Amino acid sequence: MRVEDFDYELPERLIAQTPLSSRDESRLLVVDPVEHTLVHKHFRDITSFLREGDVLVLNNSKVIPARLYGEKMDTGGRVEILLLRPSERPQTWVALTRPAKRLRLGTKIRVGSEADSVLVEVVGVQGEGLREVRFETDEAVTEIANRFGEMPLPPYIHTTLEDKDRYQTVYAQNVGSVAAPTAGLHFTDELLNKVQAMGVEVHTVTLHVGIGTFRSIQVDEVEEHEMHSEWYEVSEETAAAINRAKLEGRRIISVGTTSLRTLESAGESGKMVAGARDTDIFIYPGYSFRIVDALITNFHLPKSTLFMLVSAWMGTDYAKEVYATAVREEYRFFSFGDAMFLTRRAPVDGTSQV
Repeated sequence: MRVEDFDYELPERLIAQTPLSSRDESRLLVVDPVEHTLVHKHFRDITSFLREGDVLVLNNSKVIPARLYGEKMDTGGRVEILLLRPSERPQTWVALTRPAKRLRLGTKIRVGSEADSVLVEVVGVQGEGLREVRFETDEAVTEIANRFGEMPLPPYIHTTLEDKDRYQTVYAQNVGSVAAPTAGLHFTDELLNKVQAMGVEVHTVTLHVGIGTFRSIQVDEVEEHEMHSEWYEVSEETAAAINRAKLEGRRIISVGTTSLRTLESAGESGKMVAGARDTDIFIYPGYSFRIVDALITNFHLPKSTLFMLVSAWMGTDYAKEVYATAVREEYRFFSFGDAMFLTRRAPVDGTSQV
């Protein structure tokens, strides 16, 4: 398959630049990929499409204000540091840096102001602009990020986010992502309480979103693309709940592609296995889903791995039809945009999957 096969036309004006005033005011396109039907709703109406016994799975990863700005101590040159993940060495993180070519081993950077700052040293050089940076302080790096950092909004968002919490889900708990699991941004506490009151089980997993979300595909053939690995964890409680529901024929509904990738990674045998590990799972057409029965997700970038994932779910041609409808109806796209509820999977072998 060619990456070009997953392109579609999107007017720039439909790329949402700011979140709506209320999370659940966003629109919801309800899609049945088997019957090829579409229903236009608002996200608060999601309860109309859930049923007692469903298992709703959320990614509770929390975004770090991971984008730090500083200056080189020797030249005063401006530097950007995007924290990605902790390294094995104390106080050391792997970061995406700019301008990387000027950040050699031993380079020291001051983050903050003269009155309140932290020194950072480049202690490792990796490819693709990656550096290992050590913070010369005993203060936790996540606390430094909270004090000096900005939310690492995607490059297609050109406005300043006034409220950092609007790029966090209301249930965000485990710190470690450099981008939000955006399908969950539509839920409010009140809506989640309503969902649980109707008999839907709500469980969490953790997948820390990494550098892959910022990187475009650089190859022509889909199969040649290599995914960056990301860390995930599934608790014993969540694994048991999902396995029980599968045995009883109840739906597993993933909130977002990060939750889906976690569930499919931990359930590659067809049964969920608890634990923490890395995954580089790449889902594109031809993939056979093992765990997830329905998916809540935002609209994804053209030629992205996530559009390939929803194409695997719906079929590429139908995915393009759905997205074309969303464009015509002027849905808002990407991180701060509207959502879809894919109520079941299109069959890959001619059998309906309800």
